[in-house]
Amino acid sequence: MILLDTTVLCYAVGSEHTYREPTRRLLGAIRNGELRASTTVQVVQEFVHVRSRRRGREDAAELATAYLRLLSPLAVADEDVLDDALRLFVATPGLGSFDALLAATVLRQSDTLVSADRAFAGVRGLRHLIPDAAGVDGLLARS
Repeated sequence: MILLDTTVLCYAVGSEHTYREPTRRLLGAIRNGELRASTTVQVVQEFVHVRSRRRGREDAAELATAYLRLLSPLAVADEDVLDDALRLFVATPGLGSFDALLAATVLRQSDTLVSADRAFAGVRGLRHLIPDAAGVDGLLARS
């Protein structure tokens, strides 16, 4: 299963961008049952924060609810994941604490993280995919 980062959710409903069309195709494949994916509570919360600053609270909550339904059940980080995340945070200088938690969740519970954030490339053992056309095409081809 793949785990989606906030960047995927934002680009799919954002203004024109190189990643908008590929992220929309990715979410369409998930919606059609061609691909299994999830995310975390923290990712949905971050999406709401980012989206509400640009489009308002009602819009952000409506889209977040749709993502929640599409990507449920959500991946949950327990104490072991948090412990791993803290080690990653120290070992990977380019990785923030939120991203360290997401990376640790993927390493324990999923096989691929889809994110436009290139800081994940520095995490040893993490399969990180950029949501550009080539990345999404490759992911859909193997499903």
